Amino acid sequence: MAESYASAVIPAPVDRVWQRFGDFAGLAEWHPAVTALELEGGAPTEVGVVRRLWLSDGSPIRERLTAFDSISRGYGYEMLEGPFQVRTYRAAVRLAPVTATGATFAEWSACYDTDADQEAELDRVFVTEVFASGLAGLARFYTDE
Repeated sequence: MAESYASAVIPAPVDRVWQRFGDFAGLAEWHPAVTALELEGGAPTEVGVVRRLWLSDGSPIRERLTAFDSISRGYGYEMLEGPFQVRTYRAAVRLAPVTATGATFAEWSACYDTDADQEAELDRVFVTEVFASGLAGLARFYTDE
């Protein structure tokens, strides 16, 4: 099983960042690669709800919320359909306060099965184009404040 991981420090208090980051239906508002998103029934905090999103190249992705914890400020999801050559893709996001500065530490990770010859390229795509790009997009909401 392959793993991908990225983290970032967001220059805002964790509760403010969680309001945006913790919205399973809000990804299109801050992720530069996501152009549209809709829920397929249910609330964005309801385990089992499915979101359908579209990437900037037009590729659709379907993901199901598998865990949601507003106290620890994290959630998990699995990819049901998408353009990537993966099987059993499961991801998690989590926020924590940086107590020394009042900023937020954000983590985004995924575990997935893929063919061995695809691992390095998929890790690059997930780390740079999905996770790091998304975290940078999120941080932009707070850097000009």
